[in-house]
This record gives sequence, structure tokens and C-alpha cells, in this order.
Amino acid sequence: MTRPLVSVLIDTYNHERFIEQAIESVFAQDFPAEDREILVVDDGSADGTPEVLRRFEPQVRVLHKPNGGQASAFNAGIPACRGEIIAFLDGDDWWAPGKLRRVVDVLAKDPDVGLVGHGILETFDDGSKRCAAPDKPERLRLDSFATARVFRLRKSYLGTSRMTMRADVAKRILPVPEALVVEADEYLFTLAAAVTDVVILPEPLTHYRVHLGNLYLGAGSNPVALRRKQRVHVALVEGLQRELPLRGVPREALECLTEIIAAEADQMRLMLDGGAPWETVQTERKIYNVLHGDAPLSHRLFRGATMLPAWILPPKWFYAARRWLASQTWYGGIRKKVLPVPSVTHVVGPEGFKT
Repeated sequence: MTRPLVSVLIDTYNHERFIEQAIESVFAQDFPAEDREILVVDDGSADGTPEVLRRFEPQVRVLHKPNGGQASAFNAGIPACRGEIIAFLDGDDWWAPGKLRRVVDVLAKDPDVGLVGHGILETFDDGSKRCAAPDKPERLRLDSFATARVFRLRKSYLGTSRMTMRADVAKRILPVPEALVVEADEYLFTLAAAVTDVVILPEPLTHYRVHLGNLYLGAGSNPVALRRKQRVHVALVEGLQRELPLRGVPREALECLTEIIAAEADQMRLMLDGGAPWETVQTERKIYNVLHGDAPLSHRLFRGATMLPAWILPPKWFYAARRWLASQTWYGGIRKKVLPVPSVTHVVGPEGFKT
């Protein structure tokens, strides 16, 4: 059989309501069918996902495995991909028309580019949508503190359903640590950015479905899900600290990349296990400074006032109170009108990408 140019790798777990739309969005791409294959890794689904997948065989190859999480799905699926390029898609998301041709064209034009990401359309259960996309195309590589500062604020454009990578880059990174039952994509795209150039396009080429079953977003205040996510963050930091120096990433860049991941792990630990009040203040300050480092003075003063209870309250109490307040409609309305959340810290990318 002729080797396809592109392997579309779909990882899925209990997506019986969504997987058909994901696959159909690949079939609908304006890309020659003979130049792509579709491989679905079913990570031990316990719902009707296998029955849905059977309807697409043999046009779609299906690899069934026991449930082990996203990393194990990547470790099984990536070696089975026959294409020169791997385009990743979560089973609960779907692609916009023209996505595949657009990202493949970028890779075809420049052999030094090994990873392409792009903007997304966040799609909610009520049908509403929100666009999250960079202002302009960018190109970078994880080889300095400056690019690490940009990368940590752009990484949301490189997640699974946005990520298209040369197969040889992906296979050199394997295995992904299987403790990463979620966020295995972050391990993969971060290591890829250390060994190849990354291009991020401003077009929203993926519909990212926001729903309660999303294993990454759905942790909320559920202690079991929150504990799982906290452990994943710890494992991700450990994996990056171990592997990135081996790929030539400078120490200051590594510390910059892992700072917010470690702070978010600490935040979840404080929610679950408690700790000293000063730990809450320190952790929240780190996260705020990364995400909103250039916030206006008015918001910084407001933030300081809202953090005063953190100096005296046990962390569990503080975070429970904050969750309650955030759930109140009146509070959300006041915040939106009077003092909305500031935009993410503005950092200038090292190089624009001319498309």
C-alpha cells in the first residue's frame, strides 16, 4: 500500500456522542483521500463508542486498547501512523473546513518547521462560541528565555486538536510518560518545540468542545478529578525537567516554562490538602504575574484586596469561598461591567511568520 502523506490520529474515550462528528469533519476536508489515513485509538471506551467506530471501518483504522489515558493512547497510536505528518484530533472536537490543507501547506513549504498550531473556536453546550486565537502568525523555537516566555502564553494553540507534527519528530519523543493520563499533548508539543521550529497560525481551524465530560476541563471542585489533574501537573513538570535539558533547552528557559505548571499543581494541592496561608498568597501571585503581568493598576489594587482573606484563611476555606463567589450570577455581572478580568500578558514573539 502506498504510504499516505498525512495520518490523522484521533484519540477517544467514551465519546459516543461526539466521535462521529470528529471523523466526519476529517472526511469533509478539501484534501485528497488517497493522501491521508485516519487512525482512531479507542482508549478502552465503556460506552457506545466502539459501535459508532465500526460504522466507519474500513475507511478508518481502529486500534482498541485497555483504558490507560492520553499518554498511553499516543504511545500506541503514533508508532502505528504510516504518514509523514501526524495531525492530532480529540474524539470530542472537530475540524473547520480547510484545516488539513492549511497546516500541511505550512509544513510543505519549510522543512525546518516541524510543528504547526492555530487558533480555536471554543464551542459550548448551549451552542455559543468564543474565538481564541493569536493576533498574527508567529514562529518560534524553545532555545532561550525570551522564547520560553512567549511559548508558555501561546501553548493553548498547540493542544491535541490543533497540533500537526512531522511523524519523525513525534516518534523521536516517545514514549510519553503514562502518568500523563491527560495533558500528554503538552509534553509532546513542548519537547517538539525544543527540537524543531513551531508555527502558530491565527486562523481558528478547530472547534474545541467545552463540556462536563472533558477530562481536562471537567475537574472543577470534584476531589477525585482534581487529584488526578494535580498529579498530572506534577508528573508533567518532572518529565519536562528531565527531558528538556537533554534537548538543549537552557536552564532559565526551563524554569520559565515549568513555573506556571508547578504553581497550578501547588494551587490544586492547597485546594485538596490545605497548607499555610502564605502558600496560597505565594502561589496565586506566581500565577497572576505570569497570566496578567501587565494588568492595569486598578486591577492590581482590586486583586490585592481580594487576596487579603488569603493571608489569614486556611487554603481550603479560601478556595471554597472563591468558588462560591464565582458561582454567583450577581458577582459575575458586576465583574464584567466594572472590573473585567484583564487580558493575558502581552509578549512579543521573536519572529513573525509570513504566510
